[in-house]
Amino acid sequence: MNSENFTLSEKIVLPSYIRQGSQARRSHEQLIRLLLEQGKCPEEGWSESTIELFLNELAVMDSNNFLGNCGVGEREGRVASSLVARRHYRLIHGIGRSGDIAAIQPKAAGSSLLNKLTNSVVLDILKIAGVRSVASCFVVPMATGMSLTLCFLTLRHRRPKARYIIWPRIDQKSCFKSMITAGFEPVVVENALEGDELRTDLEAVERKIEELGAENILCVHSTTSCFAPRVPDRIEELAAMCAKYNIPHIVNNAYGVQSSKCMHLIQQGARVGRIDAFVQSLDKNFMVPVGGAIIAGFDEPFVQEISKMYPGRASASPSLDVLITLLTLGAKGYKKLLSERKELYSFLAQELKSLASAHKERLLHTPHNPISLAMSLDCLQAESDKAVTQLGSMLFTRQVSGARVVPLGNEQTISGHTFRGFMSHSESYPWPYLNAASAVGITREDVALCIKRLDRCLKTLKKEQNGAESITRELIFNPAPCLCMSDVCLSLFTLSPLLSRLSH
Repeated sequence: MNSENFTLSEKIVLPSYIRQGSQARRSHEQLIRLLLEQGKCPEEGWSESTIELFLNELAVMDSNNFLGNCGVGEREGRVASSLVARRHYRLIHGIGRSGDIAAIQPKAAGSSLLNKLTNSVVLDILKIAGVRSVASCFVVPMATGMSLTLCFLTLRHRRPKARYIIWPRIDQKSCFKSMITAGFEPVVVENALEGDELRTDLEAVERKIEELGAENILCVHSTTSCFAPRVPDRIEELAAMCAKYNIPHIVNNAYGVQSSKCMHLIQQGARVGRIDAFVQSLDKNFMVPVGGAIIAGFDEPFVQEISKMYPGRASASPSLDVLITLLTLGAKGYKKLLSERKELYSFLAQELKSLASAHKERLLHTPHNPISLAMSLDCLQAESDKAVTQLGSMLFTRQVSGARVVPLGNEQTISGHTFRGFMSHSESYPWPYLNAASAVGITREDVALCIKRLDRCLKTLKKEQNGAESITRELIFNPAPCLCMSDVCLSLFTLSPLLSRLSH
């Protein structure tokens, strides 16, 4: 209520009680005033009542919520289900206009304000997370892959003759398909094996630039966050190379906001060389539903150019989700989550190392990857070619999600390009392995339960293999008299892989 309504209320209820209620409301309004004034994530998180008050205030500014509104257009914010309306806090018009996702909508002042505030708060969080010199960003209602495509399509207008994108290999389908969807030809550069790590082959990248000609290359498409033993690209060196050859540089920072190391690489890359834009997922970094990303950069006009490339209006849901989340957490709460994630990375590494040792495996040495870890599965592979993939199935059925089991020799064809050793980021990585990651929101209980279930699965697989070998030995050295020769031959044929190892 406004001050006039509070004054009128004093005629109905004791003025002292009304004044107390008025002061309580002002405390909510003071928080909202600071957000509008500063455009930054509040240091302390807001209560749900403050957030709901704020969102309701925004909603009543949209034309679909005007009392007595008469809509005769094709898009009037009409919603058939009250459940859907409540789910979106009656902010129905979305964001942007038909020609620009960042434009203000005359019919939707509240939704437009929501959009501008979200972009401002997210920009503040990117700075807090480590990219201090970022100039501009916007939330787009597409996941990381399509957001990368939008960046590539924008660059096409600046480099109309270019047809190639140089891409240090990372075995993740969406980032490869983002280049194909944009109509460009990915030039896959294999990684260099350094110890256990797969790292950017800078010499190979430069050879490709010289071979293809800088004017024919749309950009270098690098990656920060990735599955071990692949580690973040050498962003600084690539940025310097892009500046040297005057080639744009787009960074896939999918879940890198949660890592101070990944964000530092981007900050340093922009300082020493060239980074045109970097893209990050909302769900992976801020624990919101899938469907949104942040496109950010160091040149505000270029970031605006990307936003204008988006055709039509857009859903406000990703912006609404991330704004609610950041207002709930506050800057302090988000920094706490990042700190806890880093601590649990060390805990996960310690637990995986102990488990690996107990099963005569080892934790792969990948110090340049700040989020993902990998444990070798050499002994398991030696037991049986199928045991490695079986482990992945066992973990999934035991409700261990997110762990990736990578056997040797996988092949995968994506849009006509065949990747040998797919999932291992290399044509010839020497070891099978299992991945686990310490991502934002993980708990100590998650780690402990994962290790416990992984241990049981490994023991079960070894027990099954040992049991099979015992049966084979029994058939060879103590055949039962009641067995006819055909039964023995059938058993030997079925267990031939085990017989082959026993003969050695």
